[in-house]
Amino acid sequence: MATSISQSFKHAMYNAEITGWGKCMPPARLTNHDLSTFLDTSDEWISSRTGIKERCVSHVDIAELAATAGLQALAAAGLKAEQLDAIILCTCTPGTSVPSSASRVQQLLNAEQAAVFDMNAACSGFVYGMQTASALIQTGAMKRILLIGAERLTQLLDWTKRDTAVLFGDGAGAVILEANDQVEKVGFLAAKLGCDSEKREILFISDFGTNRKRFSGVDTLYNFQFEGPEIFKRAVKGMGEAASNVLEQANIANNELNFIVPHQANLRIIDALAKRIDAPYDNIMVNIEKYGNTSAATVPVALCEALEQGRIKPGDNVLLAAFGAGLTWGAAAIRWGQRVTPIAESDASLSPCEQTALEILAPAIKGCQEARAAEA
Repeated sequence: MATSISQSFKHAMYNAEITGWGKCMPPARLTNHDLSTFLDTSDEWISSRTGIKERCVSHVDIAELAATAGLQALAAAGLKAEQLDAIILCTCTPGTSVPSSASRVQQLLNAEQAAVFDMNAACSGFVYGMQTASALIQTGAMKRILLIGAERLTQLLDWTKRDTAVLFGDGAGAVILEANDQVEKVGFLAAKLGCDSEKREILFISDFGTNRKRFSGVDTLYNFQFEGPEIFKRAVKGMGEAASNVLEQANIANNELNFIVPHQANLRIIDALAKRIDAPYDNIMVNIEKYGNTSAATVPVALCEALEQGRIKPGDNVLLAAFGAGLTWGAAAIRWGQRVTPIAESDASLSPCEQTALEILAPAIKGCQEARAAEA
C-alpha cells in the first residue's frame, strides 16, 4: 500500500521563508579504520559501497544536539528563542518518548512561548516537517517556527552487524521558517509526501518502543532489519517521483532547478537519483563522506553546508528530497530569498568531550559482542 499527500499554497496568506540555519555535529569521529578494528571490514570496502569515510558519535543527548543547532539557526535569523511560536523536532531516536524531546529543547532554549512536538518520519522527517511548518505559517496560524532534524542513531546499532554498523552517525541541523507577506513568492513552494508501507519491514527495528518485550534479557541488542538492494530501488523511485511531482506543482522546469539537497544515505542512491531526474551532479549537495547517514538530520545539515560553501544563491530554486523507514518518502521545492549569509553567529557549543568515538562506544560494542556470543 502506498499513500501520498501533495501540498502547494498558490493563494496562501503568507510565504514561509527560511531565514536562519545551523548545524551541530559532535566532535568525536568514528572512521572506517576504527570500524575495522572490531568488524570484518576496511576503508575500501565501506567507501566503495557507500561513499562514507567517517561519521560522528555523540557524547550528549539528542536534545543538546538539537538545541545547539537551534541556537545557530536563531542567530543566523537574528531572532531570540522567546520569539518562536513553535519548535518541531524531527527524529526517530528521541531521548525520551514521554515527554517529547522537543520539550527538553524548549527548556534548553528558554523558548517559553513555543508550542513543541516531536515528529517521526525516519529519514524523511525533515521534509515532512518542512511541509508541516510551512502550512502552519502560510495559513497565518504561526509566524516563526524552529524546525530541527536531529538523531543519535549510534545508540541503536548492533555493533556486530557490518551491513548497518558502518552506515549511520549522529548530528543535528535546523532552520528558522518565518512568515512574510511579500507579493513575490519566496520560501516553500510545494511538497509531495508519501509512504510505501507494503515493504515497511525491509527497513525496520522491530523491537523498539512498546513492542519490545520487557525483561527479555536482550537489552543490548535491537533487531535492525536492513535489505539494501530493495531499499535502493524503492528509495530512488520514491524520491524521483516526488521530485518530479513538486517541480510540476511549483512550475519549475528542469533547467530552472538550481540546486538539490538529497538525503545522504548512500552515494550510489544519490548518483541514481541525479540520473533519474536528469540533474547535473555539480548542482547536488553531497557530504555523506564526512557524516554517514544521520537520518532526519542529513537534509538540514547538507543545506547548511551548501549555504556555507556559497552554493545556494539569492532566488535559487532548491529541491529537498528524502526517503526513510516506513517506507516514507518526500520532496519539497523552495525558492530562496535574498539573504544567503547569517545575520549573526552563535558561540553555542556542546559540553566538552573527553573521549574518542571508540571510547564512547566501547560499552555498547562489548555488550553487543557478548550478547551475540551468548546466542551462539
